[in-house]
Amino acid sequence: MFILLFLEKKLQMTNNDYHPLPQPHELTEREKEDAMGAYLMMFAALATSLPLPVINLIAAIVYYYVNRKKGRFIHFHCLQSLLSQLPTTLVNWGLLYWALQIFFFKNFEVNDYFYAYLGFSIVANLIYFIFSIAAAIRARKGVFMYFIFFGPYAYQRVYATQNSLVYENEQPPANAKQNLNKPPF
Repeated sequence: MFILLFLEKKLQMTNNDYHPLPQPHELTEREKEDAMGAYLMMFAALATSLPLPVINLIAAIVYYYVNRKKGRFIHFHCLQSLLSQLPTTLVNWGLLYWALQIFFFKNFEVNDYFYAYLGFSIVANLIYFIFSIAAAIRARKGVFMYFIFFGPYAYQRVYATQNSLVYENEQPPANAKQNLNKPPF
């Protein structure tokens, strides 16, 4: 039932429900560089020399909130990068937890399951690394790259006309209502 409602909603949406996508020649160099920077947050843990997977996620969250209002192109790439870091961060946290339990707390022993998970973690991180570098290069050129699952969701959130966020590089609509100060009750 949920799938049918989702598909029905998709069929009802038209191009009028979305803002037009900017073309590479319409973007400033600064916008392209800021969008590219969203994908480079994966190196945050390497810069701190700490093997904590959460450093990348914290850096991506901070970068997202600092840069999301600069423009739709930047907002899209920041959101897609942030969302795509969630699965690898969870996988890396699982590996770190398991490794700590084995090597420091001696609660578990190294077995084939650990090596399989280690291999899975390495492959997942390599795939994430390759896609992020490719997306960073394309963002620097002003071209979109849609990650599976995360790209369509980020596009929907950022380019939908229901998105009420006001961007620095866009003029607010003429009929936009200004929020006035109001009492706290």
